[in-house]
Amino acid sequence: MALPVEEWQLCAARCWAALDPALRERLAAASLHDTVRLGCGLLRPEVEAVVLQRLCRRARAGKEPAAARFYREEGNRLFGRRQYGAAVRLYSQAASHELPGSSEVSLCFANRSAALFYLGCFEVCLEDIARAESHGYPERLLPKVLLRKAECLLCLGRSQEAADALSVAESKIAMDGIMTSPTYQTLLEKLSQLKVRIHEKEGCPEPAREACGDTQKESEIWEENDSISGASSSLSLSFDTERGRHLVASHDILPGQSLLKEEAFVSVLCPGESRLLQDNSETVWDTRATNADLYCHRCLRQLLVSVPCCGCSYAKYCSQKCADMAWGQYHRTECSLGSLLLTLGVFCHVALRTVLLAGFAEVRRLVEWSHDGDKDLHNPEARYKHLSEAADTRAGTRNIPGCNNNGQYQSSYQAVFNLLPHAEKHSPEHKFLCMLSVVAICKQLQEAGLEAAALNQEPSEKLSKPKTCEKTSDELSPELKTMAEAMLRHVLQLHCNAQAITVMQEAGSRDGAVVKKKPVRLATAFFPVLSLLNHSCWPNISVSFSGTVVTVRASQPIPSGQEVLHCYGPHRCRMRVAERQQLLRQYFFECRCQACLEELESDVKSVVAVRNSFCCPSCRAPMQGEDMLCCSNEACAVSVSRESLSHRLQDLQQQIKNALELLRARKADQAIKMLQKCQMDAGNLLSPEHLLMGEMEDHLAQVYATLGKWQEAARHLQRSIEIVEVHHGPSSVEIGHELFKLAQILFNGFAVSEALSTIQRAEEILSVHCGPQSTQIQELQEMKTCLLELPRSILQRT
Repeated sequence: MALPVEEWQLCAARCWAALDPALRERLAAASLHDTVRLGCGLLRPEVEAVVLQRLCRRARAGKEPAAARFYREEGNRLFGRRQYGAAVRLYSQAASHELPGSSEVSLCFANRSAALFYLGCFEVCLEDIARAESHGYPERLLPKVLLRKAECLLCLGRSQEAADALSVAESKIAMDGIMTSPTYQTLLEKLSQLKVRIHEKEGCPEPAREACGDTQKESEIWEENDSISGASSSLSLSFDTERGRHLVASHDILPGQSLLKEEAFVSVLCPGESRLLQDNSETVWDTRATNADLYCHRCLRQLLVSVPCCGCSYAKYCSQKCADMAWGQYHRTECSLGSLLLTLGVFCHVALRTVLLAGFAEVRRLVEWSHDGDKDLHNPEARYKHLSEAADTRAGTRNIPGCNNNGQYQSSYQAVFNLLPHAEKHSPEHKFLCMLSVVAICKQLQEAGLEAAALNQEPSEKLSKPKTCEKTSDELSPELKTMAEAMLRHVLQLHCNAQAITVMQEAGSRDGAVVKKKPVRLATAFFPVLSLLNHSCWPNISVSFSGTVVTVRASQPIPSGQEVLHCYGPHRCRMRVAERQQLLRQYFFECRCQACLEELESDVKSVVAVRNSFCCPSCRAPMQGEDMLCCSNEACAVSVSRESLSHRLQDLQQQIKNALELLRARKADQAIKMLQKCQMDAGNLLSPEHLLMGEMEDHLAQVYATLGKWQEAARHLQRSIEIVEVHHGPSSVEIGHELFKLAQILFNGFAVSEALSTIQRAEEILSVHCGPQSTQIQELQEMKTCLLELPRSILQRT
């Protein structure tokens, strides 16, 4: 949710409509500085502030012991059903809701360690046992977790440590006063069994300990640009009036070549819709997992277990190190604002975190510097003309916005600050909503006593300053007004410069032999260097993410002197030119890329329109027209309304959803019959190359794979690949993902030669788009290694 919740948008709209017309006119024409100055008093305590408080109660982010009990009991229930992965997640939820210092949190960690043990995650299990002990796990229960600790160490081959842990456990058991209890007898039996296992291990050499963290991967060949941080030396920064700042190839670039690796200046996890509750809702705890539960809130690493924030229930981390770093950098300020930030949306959250990471001194320096240029706010073309004339020489790059005095463009706050906010192009109502939202955050900082933390000052520093003026309750300090102005700038910038960090997330159950993945928006970020890339509906690069790091690779040859172009979303293979132009209006430009010009300047229908067209129900020829469609075959006189065919298409899509529900309910035979019927109905309605035809083939492949009918699955998936290739091209990332699925099917079906050739093709394509170290490439290489290690006699037969 990038923007605030709908109710707050409506409240801001009512506030705007109630303003005096003269004030509305002043606000509409005001600079960012004057907008904040004029608007600070418009957040009325008795109206807007009350609405905001009510909305914040729906986005619970505080500690709730009742919720902790609920999640722990749900975890226990799933643990009893041997659903250990789901139990781990619920125990994590429980831990996040326990109050600081509560010994109850130790029960969450101990229970989670048990589930981790059954999942075979022994190292992580040991970490949770240590957490349980450090948080005051009850003495009477310690023998059980100590025996689990010894068994974990034994499974890891660390027999001496296991023996030491067992000795401690034995002494604890001996101290138990009820010697005849069933629990005591069970512990003794377990202790005896572990002693035997340790004795059997004695004398065996312990395995070498693996290094903690990610293994060091072989880095790609990389020569960094001396002027643009994180960029390849094959790029150069250019500037002109029409295109603004942009990157150009300074050498010929080959497909797959890395062009940019950049760490996000700031990123904020997108929370997920289920976190927002309805007013007066009795059922307030949701067991469904969202991004907020599955990924580290700082580094965006996928979580197996989470380390909760000590102050709120929302923020979760992959390690105590990440939790401590987040706290020091920004979370000590954000922690108590969780509900407010969830209500006001990700853009406001990114804006706040940006100024916190930059530090108030740098924020104030650049805000004050910007006041000298406010006269250019409504006429940026005049400034661009001057800059483009200066940028013709090496020294002129110093004048390009965002560059430092040495002419270097770095991934810094200065570069972020100089991204265009397009303040003159946003509607006055939208600018007012953004202003009211950032003022609400700053007021909350002031009222909660967080101003010193937000300004990177110690409370003592603040107290030692002489008071120059008395502030009323509805007045912000000068420092917070500066923060509000910078935040307003960043919220407006995000409208055109926000970058979605995406991950390939598994769709559906993990139980199947074939893993289906889809791209999911994980976070919103500022990447100053990546933002230099202009849009094209036919881009020449691919973008991939690893945590908070973006990597840009050439997806096709880029000759020297050609601009490097990114796709902001609307792609020529996915939608028609009219749809693309409509979506791109949010960026305040009219796309004139090669793909758009070709479609706009010719009478030929777009490729997307032709391939995704309706066909004649009588002769299967393409249908033509707008509201009333006629068969393109002159010998056929069939005509039908577009509305009628659209209704049939909607019914078809619903039937496909029903078939997938049957598959999830493990009714594969019924799902096959329904999908086959959908195929027959679609054949009388859609062109053979319609993407929905390919989706049905993909679904049928999925069903047959669940049944272990690998040949049938491969046949349907190959047909799906043919349709995807028609739409996206033989070297597209979409084809790479489809080939990855086909490789899994052929691998599981023991079709060795076909699997090896498919793996090779998938590797070639995915290496270009995602890089040789991507997860999918690693999995393909593992499959290839496994197949090549088969006996020669088997390879010859297959």
